[in-house]
Amino acid sequence: MKPTPAPPPDNASPDTKVEALVKRIALAIDKGLMPAGTRLRSVRDCADKEALSRNTVVEAYNRLIARGYAEARPGSGYFARKAPGHRTQAPAAHLSEAVDVVSLLREQLEQHYEVRVGDGRPPPSWMEGSELGRHLRGVRADTWSGLGHGYGTPWGYLPLRQTIARLLHERAIQADVRQVLLTQGANHALDLIVRQLLEPGDVVLVDSPGYYPLFGKLKLAKVTMVGVPRLPDGPDLQALQSLAQQHRPKVFFTQSLAHNPTGDSLSLAKAHRLLQLAAQHDFQIVEDDPFADLMPASAPRLSALDQLERVIYVSSFSKTLSAGLRVGFIAGPLPVINALCDLKMVTVVSTSDFVERVVCQLITSGQYRRHLTRLKARLDAAQRLSLPALEQAGLRLFSPYTGGYFVWAELPDGIAEIDLVRRAAAQGIFIAPGSVFYPDRQSAKPSMRVNIAHANDERFLRLLRGGLAPA
Repeated sequence: MKPTPAPPPDNASPDTKVEALVKRIALAIDKGLMPAGTRLRSVRDCADKEALSRNTVVEAYNRLIARGYAEARPGSGYFARKAPGHRTQAPAAHLSEAVDVVSLLREQLEQHYEVRVGDGRPPPSWMEGSELGRHLRGVRADTWSGLGHGYGTPWGYLPLRQTIARLLHERAIQADVRQVLLTQGANHALDLIVRQLLEPGDVVLVDSPGYYPLFGKLKLAKVTMVGVPRLPDGPDLQALQSLAQQHRPKVFFTQSLAHNPTGDSLSLAKAHRLLQLAAQHDFQIVEDDPFADLMPASAPRLSALDQLERVIYVSSFSKTLSAGLRVGFIAGPLPVINALCDLKMVTVVSTSDFVERVVCQLITSGQYRRHLTRLKARLDAAQRLSLPALEQAGLRLFSPYTGGYFVWAELPDGIAEIDLVRRAAAQGIFIAPGSVFYPDRQSAKPSMRVNIAHANDERFLRLLRGGLAPA
């Protein structure tokens, strides 16, 4: 048996001493050297034997309790518990297949796989681990100034809403600050909209393929989804017109630019015609624009053409800043935004005033703009390498790259999505199969969403080169 690590030197910080003791005891419990029910040394005895203060030992024992390694029994002392279960590196069966909405979302959050071609975000080194991360660690003290202990306004931090209104003006969307509601990211925004606008049994149109977390929200709300086929320049408007006549939908949920998952963008002519159809068939449009800050301000947006009369606009900083800073927003007609604010109060009371201040500071200091410049350069370099490599490996790209993180790749005839996903999972490669992105879970053609930031990984390309021949 390996000897127990020596106590930290006398000049170690108190926290270092605490963690060193915690690790030694936890390791002994993990290895079975201290079975469940074993009484830990008393605080006084441990402090004397380890040459530590009693406060240090008490803090270490409290951390062991918090992490599930120990329990306190009043009047008796501290006792070891059964070692907490640790997550295995091998993905569970349902994650290996990644064929339903929940499992795909879970994998993006828990991250069992080393090669993450199916992920929704770029590598951490591009975001939180970049220069931006160093800036976040040095957030100025004035971020806290004026920060009270209350919930803050349900509308969200006013200076950030004013900043967003200015950004919207740059995109030719003339929104007053009263028309901007802050949310905990775009998914929270979509959840509020679904709750406010729809009732069980209502019919909505969605992109097909489209944004799969939205499908989960609509299913939860017992709303009927009808898919509108996606073409390389946006929704199939002929199909949309026919579906609108047949189903009389209340809302059409769509992404105009750098569409997730296909990566295509709406043409100006198609955007204009889509708004005509919305007026003709009396449905609202929810335009999700998560990559807004990576796209040209002049790119065709339904919200700019409509000026927030029939269109509700959703965006977020999660895709371009940090998923950990859960800040998004909704812009729309004032009566709708007022109602959504009331719903926000009922469901979550308010959003984080502190996080909103951090995001506001990053934008107004110019750091966010500099980060975007670096992020765009990285994406440009990635797509120049990845796209030719994907085609050389045997994939067919659905449309030219227009921005954002994704391209839609069709598999050769005779290749089954699920077989490729399973082979990839066995090699530690996470693939997002195309069927997940369809509301009826039926792919028009076997395909996958590819994150270009991860696509040039040689392990993934080797899998394609060896696995795209029909069985």
